[in-house]
Amino acid sequence: MRPVTIAHIFPDLLNLYGDGGNLVCLKQRCAWRGIPVEVIAQRYGESLDLSQVDIVFLGGGPDREQKLASEGLLRMRDALKEYVEAEGVLLAICGGYQILGKEWLLAGESIEGLGIVDIVTKRVNRKPRRLIENIVLQSPLCPMPVVGYENHAGRTFLGEGLKPFGKVISTTGWGNNDDDKQDGVLYKNVLGTYLHGPLLGKNPQIADHLLKQASSVRTQRGLEAFELSPLDDTIEKAANEAMLKRLNVARQNITTTEPS
Repeated sequence: MRPVTIAHIFPDLLNLYGDGGNLVCLKQRCAWRGIPVEVIAQRYGESLDLSQVDIVFLGGGPDREQKLASEGLLRMRDALKEYVEAEGVLLAICGGYQILGKEWLLAGESIEGLGIVDIVTKRVNRKPRRLIENIVLQSPLCPMPVVGYENHAGRTFLGEGLKPFGKVISTTGWGNNDDDKQDGVLYKNVLGTYLHGPLLGKNPQIADHLLKQASSVRTQRGLEAFELSPLDDTIEKAANEAMLKRLNVARQNITTTEPS
């Protein structure tokens, strides 16, 4: 079968807090199942044919690098929008998540975003602090709680009808902004979130959710789908559990939701 193709867009600019580890997780979970994988690194100034890609990854970056990445992504806007509207799988973390929206912030200045997802990121004057904390979410994508780490100054607000990635259930952490107690966004097969860590290392069910989406979309493109055989996630679940205990989140108090 043709390898599962994962594109890491601008790894030279967008790769904070171990975000690149998300690709390591996806690649390894495929390898354990005997599924061939190809990871393509599209560096700044290079081009990429998204019609041959199964999963796109956008990480977070410092302000200067994020501005450069934004300029490069604006030149790819039509191709990225076509990819997303055709149900392409896209994982976007922090700065990459912000850039998908209509506008985001750089040192208090509003910067044009890609406008692919109906979100805006702005600074709230009454609470100008950065939102920095460990965080736990309850997400409709998996029964396990989702754990991660956030560090952002911008406040993101979802457009009408958009669903968040998850509800904040820990006493620490904010998510998108100071008030909603929700993090990220779900739009078609786009998952945007503020969770660094990397996200997928302690949340294997989210990794498999992305892979299942990619497999489904491959059949629509006339390519061979792939099966996700069960894996022993004892270590990953132990890491997840350790963070729950550290943040004093009782698993028995979590209302789990089966994946949709």
